[in-house]
Amino acid sequence: MVIRIDQSDEAPIYLQIRDQIIEGIARGELSPSDSLPSVRQLAADLGINLHTVNKAYAVLRDEGYVAMRGRKGAFIANAQSIGAPSHQTIDDERMASGIYRLALEHRARGGTPESFMAIVKSQVAHAFETEDPSNSKGNLPPKGGRQ
Repeated sequence: MVIRIDQSDEAPIYLQIRDQIIEGIARGELSPSDSLPSVRQLAADLGINLHTVNKAYAVLRDEGYVAMRGRKGAFIANAQSIGAPSHQTIDDERMASGIYRLALEHRARGGTPESFMAIVKSQVAHAFETEDPSNSKGNLPPKGGRQ
């Protein structure tokens, strides 16, 4: 898995790293017990400050995606850890809050519930790699254009 940083993206670099690692887990590119590059190595590879990588790893650890094993480094957590009830509650709340915020932004720009749901359905289909016939109607690709 290759992590790419988009300097023109409004998202902070540590969140870009976090999002790409989560995407790698979701797509099966990263499996439980896979090791991640050391903080120093990833920082050097990306040409960024090591504290930025450390922050990304800390967020992933706090969210349950990554397990830290002392001097051995960071590893992808097992599925049971990621889906643990405490993490699931936090994820559900964060997801609901994020969707609500996006719905409000869409409405403030004159969007309709129908157009919002069409975009949501398209992105769900993309994330779960299912067919979505509405995607050919000009719906937006995922943030950052990753497909």
